[in-house]
Amino acid sequence: MSLKFANNNSLSAIDTKPSGLSGGALTLLSTQTASSSATISFTSDIDSTYKEYQFHFIDIHPATDGSQFQINFRDGGTDYDATKTTTFFQAYHQESGGASGIQYATGLDLAQSTSFQNITGDLGNQNDECGSGIVHLFDPSSTTFVKHFTTTEIAQQNNEQAVSVFTAGYCNVTAAIDAVQFKMSSGNIDSGTIKMYGVS
Repeated sequence: MSLKFANNNSLSAIDTKPSGLSGGALTLLSTQTASSSATISFTSDIDSTYKEYQFHFIDIHPATDGSQFQINFRDGGTDYDATKTTTFFQAYHQESGGASGIQYATGLDLAQSTSFQNITGDLGNQNDECGSGIVHLFDPSSTTFVKHFTTTEIAQQNNEQAVSVFTAGYCNVTAAIDAVQFKMSSGNIDSGTIKMYGVS
């Protein structure tokens, strides 16, 4: 396999993907749009068809100022209460430039908990404030291994700063994960869109 380079040694001359390269393709499985929604649940198409599922949440706007966007998983029952162990850290920068940093948030991780996991910081509910990001859920149909997930998010928080949040963890269950639910820690999801993709 060889790559063509332009005179400036960039990859700009490539017009087709080399045959030796492969990459995952996203297949859109479902789209849900919030409208003063208490929860948004994905209850179908999470099965052994794909080894990875992605949930893209776009312009999530809370009804309640300072609330957090959260996720939980269903492991074959009727409740969203899969046991999880997770991590949570964030980077932030104020609009004024007055403060910035990166920190691990010990109060926002979970240790063998069935609670919902925060995947954003404190979202603002002003008209121009929202959060967006991606959740990766790996091999949810496995009945052998724990089910890993990661999330990345960027938002304008209610205290006028950009915050990028990173969470990761695993559902410590042998049962398959067959559904995923999103909600706010307080109040409704005023607006926003969530798209579920299968990764082939």
